[in-house]
Parts: sequence; C-alpha cells; structure tokens
Amino acid sequence: MANPLKGFLDVKRREVPFVVLMFFYFFLVITVFWILKPIKKALFIGFYKGTGATFFGLGGPEAEQVAKVGNMLVAFVAMIVFTLLARRLHRQRLTFVFAGFSIAVLLGALPLVAAEPSQPFVWSFYLFGDLFNTLMVATFFAFLNDSVAPGDSKRLYGPIVLGGVAGGFFGSMGVDRLISDLDLSQWLMLAAGLVAAIAGIAWAAGRIVDRDPPRVVAKSDEPAVPGNAALEGGRLVLASRYLLAIVTIVGLYEIISTILDYQFTTAVNEFVAKQDQRAFFTRVYFITNSLAFGIQLFLTSAMMKKAGVRVALLVMPFTILTVATGFLALPILWIGAALSTSDNGLNYSMNQSARESLYTPVSRDEKYKAKAFIDMFVQRFAKAIAVGINLLLAAVVGGLAGARWLSLVVAVLVAVWIVAASFAGKRFRELTGAESAE
Repeated sequence: MANPLKGFLDVKRREVPFVVLMFFYFFLVITVFWILKPIKKALFIGFYKGTGATFFGLGGPEAEQVAKVGNMLVAFVAMIVFTLLARRLHRQRLTFVFAGFSIAVLLGALPLVAAEPSQPFVWSFYLFGDLFNTLMVATFFAFLNDSVAPGDSKRLYGPIVLGGVAGGFFGSMGVDRLISDLDLSQWLMLAAGLVAAIAGIAWAAGRIVDRDPPRVVAKSDEPAVPGNAALEGGRLVLASRYLLAIVTIVGLYEIISTILDYQFTTAVNEFVAKQDQRAFFTRVYFITNSLAFGIQLFLTSAMMKKAGVRVALLVMPFTILTVATGFLALPILWIGAALSTSDNGLNYSMNQSARESLYTPVSRDEKYKAKAFIDMFVQRFAKAIAVGINLLLAAVVGGLAGARWLSLVVAVLVAVWIVAASFAGKRFRELTGAESAE
C-alpha cells in the first residue's frame, strides 16, 4: 500500500533545515494567535456580561461587532506600514520589527492585568489580538514567498503550512488543558517568550536563505517604482479579473465568517454562564483545530492533486451552507458551535492551502503588494460590512432570534462565493497549464 504522506513530504535533503525552521516559524505564530484568541474574546464578552456595562447601549456580542470595525481601521494602517517597511526590509529583518513590537505590547500589558480589566484595556487587547495575526501571518508569507523558488512552492508549501495548522491544534490544546492553571499575566509572558522564539527561528532561516538564495525568481521582477503605499496593491487588483475573483472569494468569506462568529458568540452568550465562557471557547477552538489538523494532514494534498484547486476551493462554501441551514432550522448551542468549527476548521487547512496556491502564477509585485492589499485591507473591510449586517438585524430583531435569521444572508452570499471560486479555480488551471506548456 502506498504511503499517503510520500507525495506530501516531497522535500530534498538540502531543503530540510529551511522547511523545518519555517514549519516551526508558522507553528509558533499560530500557537500564539490561538493563545490570544480565546483570552481576548472572553475578556471582551465577559467584561460586559460581568459588569453590566454597555457600549453606547450595546451588549457584549454587539460591542464586539463594533470592535471588528476598529480592526479594519487598524489593519489599514498596518497595511501602509507593512508596505513601507517591505520596500527596505526583507525576510528576517521584517520579522524582527513586528516580533519586537508584539513583545513590547505583551509585556507592556502586564501591569494592566494585575487589577480588574477596564473597558479601554479589553478594547485595546482585543484589537491587538487581531493585529498580531494580521502582521505576523503577512510577514511569514512575505518571508516564505521571498525565499522559495516558484517551481519549488508546490512541494514545500504543503509541509510548511502544516506548521500553522499544527500550531492551531497544539496551541488550542495547550490552552484547553492549562486555562485554569495559569493566570492572565502568565499567559502574556508565555506568548511574549514564544514570539521571541519566532524571531530566533527567523534569524536562523534567514541565514540559510542568504547563503543559498532562490535560483528561480517570479515573472515581472523588474524594479517597481514606489507609489502611494495605500494604493499600490489596489491598482494591481483592479487591473486583473483573476485577482478580482480572489478578492471576491476573500471578501465574501470574511463577511460570512464574521456573521458565523456573531451567531456563535450570541449562542454562547445565550446558553453559557460567564464563568464558563472562557473554557467553552477554548474547548470549541481545540475541536476546531483538531479538525483542521486532520484535514490538512490527510485530505488537503490528496484533494488538490486528484480533484484540483477548483474543487478544493468549493468544499468550504458547500459545507458552510449545510451547517448554516441547520442553525436556521434549530438554533441551539452546539449547532452554533458547529458554525465556528466548520468555518475555521476548513479555512485554516484546505481552504487556505487552495487559496494561497492561487497566487502561484502571478507576478512578484502581485504576490507582495496585491496580496497585502487583499489580506490586510479587503479582509477587514469585508468584516466591517458584516458588522453592519449583524448590527442592523440585531437592532430589528435582536438576540438569538436575530442571529438565527442571518443564516439566510449567509446562503445568498455563499452562492456568489461558489461562482467566484469556480471561476478562479478554472483560471488557475488555465494559467498553470500554459506555464507548464511553456
């Protein structure tokens, strides 16, 4: 019987040190993210439920929707800063800047968590939790794209990206097991230590690439004329129907994901007591990452190789459509949790691998600037649209009843997502087929 992992682990001996280092780079980034995610969410929701405070009349789940708009504004600034720094700093140097910033924030928060968290603190920490993921994941992929020749990416991205899925699995498992044993200050110090380890790994991986740079570079590598850092990526996107299809996929997914998260949060707020919420969030995230780990290890590569990228892109929207329909029919806690699990479990595994592969046949400028525009601005702008949808329905209906009917909005958006994913998958096949023939 053939080894199912043989095709997935197609790594040459000289590539092993770099692949291992980048595996653990992504592993630690996602581990820290999953340490921060349940903490920031429970702090935010718990503050409003525990104190009885409101944010201009809004309760915890609704106030979190406003915080997601704040994430968009923060991400827009981050996109500009990232673009400006990426003109001068590459690979490990860019990692050092954002890792240093993250460590400073985490350690700077220690005096603030000694007392009862205040409203400014829970808001700031919530925004930072999202900013950390935005900056460090973008920096990781910038490092990776600048270090691997395009011809090698199909072999190496699978095992490297598995590091992120494994980080989600083990990070959420560690939080699930230790959530009651460590206080908030200890979690922050642990996260800061892991970010410092990321910087060390980036240094070692950068040394390898500096000694043996990629032998093949992407198309359209002539030096670009620097323009407005906030607009460069957007201009590239508007000039390409293929990139516009990717924008549609990413944008619709983020709208749908934000709606699903609001439905999930509302169900938890409805059915779970405040003192049990952090543990419940942690348990759901552990189950989610266990699912993502299994999918990435056993299904993603086989699906993409045998059925193609187009089919891999379509698995997630059809799955979400099924679960959302179930929540519409029966809005109970565990179906609400299944919304989060089906969303993140597939997005961090098969959907991310298939979506990232769409950038393989595009130019270097598009890989860096257009991708930064899509990943930092489009994603957060789409979340802001979803926030408007969520709050509008909450104002009209409110509570679990309003969250339930959002599944109808999800169904309509999924239909458009399926069309865009089908087009992008077909165009990817044409581009890579032409490239192979050439």
